[in-house]
Amino acid sequence: MKMKKSARYIGNYAFLTDLGKVRLTNEDQARVGANAYGDILLIVSDGLGGHNQGAYASKVATEQLMEAFLKHRPFRFPYAIRRFFIHNISKINDYIFNMANTNSLYKDMATTIVACLIHNEHLYIANIGDSRCYVLKDEKLVPLTDDQSYVNYLVKSGKISKEESKNHPQKNILTNALGIYPSISVEIERVSYHGETILLCSDGLYNQVSEKETLAILLTDDSVSAKCESLISVANANGGSDNIAVALWESK
Repeated sequence: MKMKKSARYIGNYAFLTDLGKVRLTNEDQARVGANAYGDILLIVSDGLGGHNQGAYASKVATEQLMEAFLKHRPFRFPYAIRRFFIHNISKINDYIFNMANTNSLYKDMATTIVACLIHNEHLYIANIGDSRCYVLKDEKLVPLTDDQSYVNYLVKSGKISKEESKNHPQKNILTNALGIYPSISVEIERVSYHGETILLCSDGLYNQVSEKETLAILLTDDSVSAKCESLISVANANGGSDNIAVALWESK
């Protein structure tokens, strides 16, 4: 657990990943960092491709985006943050795509990525794939991202219900991921921020831990690191069928 200050907020953060109970390798990554100007960046990525490929893709995506953030000059205008995300995520996509298509060791690798940047009184969320960003608002868990997956498309088009989507045989098929295509479409949202708790996670968490269970943990008086550990512990107790990644920020 660490304490950092943004342009407006002082808070605590923690991040943690876990192998789970079934997988042989951990392809999930999580990071949180603060730059020299007080901005906070949370990142979670979930590698695709199996074995070292997915793990490498998620590691590259997380580390390169965090490195670019820590080196970036001050963000003076909203469009500068959008440009930061688009430019750097596009560069990361180029790298992963080229590695996957020129080196047989990394064939078919890709990764999801969700990143949330706290700047002044706003959150900027970049999302590719089906890792998620939530805020805790009025004791409710509110999603700020929309899964870029085939099953979510079926739900939004009315072909299946949200309940049916939970056990759908094609729920792991993504419609967007870093490294699959030579160019990438980056979804960026800007929302007002007033010090709410922020949770980023991979599908290994939200597929195993209900929103009710997650909310109960986030509302405890435990430290942020203890809450991350509890979330992962419950995910494993509920089956642990996938790798798990969480990144958590709480303002004071």
